Amino acid sequence: MTIKNLPADARPREKMLARGPSALSDVELLAILLRTGMAGKNVFQLAQELLDTFGGLSGLLHTGTTELKLIKGLGPAKRAEVAAVLELSRRGLAEQMRERQAFHAPEAVKQYVQLHLAHKNHEVFAVLFLDSQNRLQAMEELFRGTLSQTSVYPREVVLRALHHRAAAVVLSHNHPSGSVQPSRADETLTQTLKAALALVDVRVLDHVIVAQGQALSMAEQGLI
Repeated sequence: MTIKNLPADARPREKMLARGPSALSDVELLAILLRTGMAGKNVFQLAQELLDTFGGLSGLLHTGTTELKLIKGLGPAKRAEVAAVLELSRRGLAEQMRERQAFHAPEAVKQYVQLHLAHKNHEVFAVLFLDSQNRLQAMEELFRGTLSQTSVYPREVVLRALHHRAAAVVLSHNHPSGSVQPSRADETLTQTLKAALALVDVRVLDHVIVAQGQALSMAEQGLI
């Protein structure tokens, strides 16, 4: 069944205008965004496939443009529209967290880093710079590529910490491979940066590793 064949009060767009977006299911909201399906797959089925493939709205929020190509029926225009909405959602959530969140627990840090890094298909090393109350001052993506002591420069991390007048930092990076287990290189790098930052009285609170739908706190693992 297509949207046009539904009674007027059951069509997602009309239903939303009459009753508000909260009255719609996840599938209906996605159907409004997608607008049309394809031969043999109506727009509701396409929306359901998106949710099923990526593990609901939460999983979809951490999905990149490359992964969207897996869905048959999502052409370049639809992929661009979905990616734009997902990025707006990520930015809006991150903005709220930046304004309100003080990072007093690893779980809050993991959620924040996942929003920023889990969907990327290349490895990124980022640092969250915090004040003395563990409030976020800035997050910067400093390095790309396989992490090692030669690709992440402690001097640059120290300089950025001084620039933000940070009292503490949280190190973070993603594993596009899907595993969040820290490597020996991850552990060595963490200790190297911890020692370098200690020289300027900046504490390393955690090193968070994220992948699609997963996050690991090295502090929780006793590795900090």
